[in-house]
Amino acid sequence: MMSTLFFLFGLILLFFGGELLVRGSVSLALKLRISTLVVGITIVSFATSAPELLVSLQAALKGHTDITFGNVIGSNIANIALVLGLAAIFFRFNITSQTSKISYPVMFFSSVFFGLILYFFNGVTQLVGVVFIFLLLVFGAMLIRSSRKHHLKAAIQEDEFLEKESRTPIYKSVLYLVVGVVLLKFGADYFVDGAIALAKVFSVSDRVIAVTVIAIGTSIPELATTVIAALKKEESLAVGNLIGSNIFNILAVLGLTAIVKDIPLVDMQLFKTDYVFMMLITVLLGLFIYSFSKNKISRLEGIIFFLLYIAYLAYTISFKLI
Repeated sequence: MMSTLFFLFGLILLFFGGELLVRGSVSLALKLRISTLVVGITIVSFATSAPELLVSLQAALKGHTDITFGNVIGSNIANIALVLGLAAIFFRFNITSQTSKISYPVMFFSSVFFGLILYFFNGVTQLVGVVFIFLLLVFGAMLIRSSRKHHLKAAIQEDEFLEKESRTPIYKSVLYLVVGVVLLKFGADYFVDGAIALAKVFSVSDRVIAVTVIAIGTSIPELATTVIAALKKEESLAVGNLIGSNIFNILAVLGLTAIVKDIPLVDMQLFKTDYVFMMLITVLLGLFIYSFSKNKISRLEGIIFFLLYIAYLAYTISFKLI
C-alpha cells in the first residue's frame, strides 16, 4: 500500500515539476528571442526530459541500472508510439524541413550509436557519457545555425500560448524553474523508491516496471506539451518536442548519468527486446516522414503507432507471465 502511495505521490510531483520547468524555460527562452522551433527541440525537450533525467540518475545511484536503461528506452518508445500516435489520431502533423533534415537524422544516428555502445561495451561508461554530451552540444549548435540561416517563418511566429509565456516576468520564470527542479528532485526520489517496491510486490523485474509504468509516467510532460502545442497549431513545437526529447533521453539523460556513475547493462532483455522495438518505431517514423505520407503524420499512421504500443505492452507483460 505504501509503495503505491509513494509511486503515485512521486508521479504527481514529477508532473507539476515538469510543468513548471517547461513554463519557466520557455518564457526565459522567448525573452532571449530564441525561435519557437529551437525552443521546441532544445529548451522544451530538455525540460520535458527532466523527469527521465532525475529518475534515471536516482535509479543508477541506487544500483538499479536496469531502471535507468528501461526508463530511457521505454520513454523513447512511448514518446513516438504512444504520445505521437495518440496525438496524430486527433491532429494531423506536418513535418518541418528542419525536423526532416536535421532532427530526425540525429535521433536515428543517436539511437543506432546507443545500440552499438550497448552491444560492444555492455553499458554506458563515463567516457561514453562525455561523448554523448559532446554530440548533444553539436546537435544544439546545428539547430541554432540552421534556424538563423534559413530564417524559417514557422520558427519565429509566436502563437497565443507562447506570447503569453513571453510576457511572464523574469522573476516568475526563475521561480518556476527553481520550484520545478525541487519538485522533480523529490518526485524522482518517491517515484523510484515506489517503483522498486512495486516490482518486489508483484515479483516483476526492474526492466518490466521501467519500460512500462515508469516510462509512461515520465512521458506525461511530453504528452501534455504535445497536446497543448497541437491545439495551438504549433506543429514545429509539437513534433520537435518529441523528437528532441528522444535525442535528449539518449544523449543528455544517459550522458549526464554516466558521467556521475557508470551504467552497466544487467538485463540483456533490454537490448534484445526493448531496444530492438525502439529501433523499429524509429525506422517506422522515418518511413512515414520520407516515404509514405511524406512530411506528414496522418491519422492512420497514428493508429498504427498506437496499436504497436499496445502490442508492445501486451508482449512485455505476457513475457513475464509465461
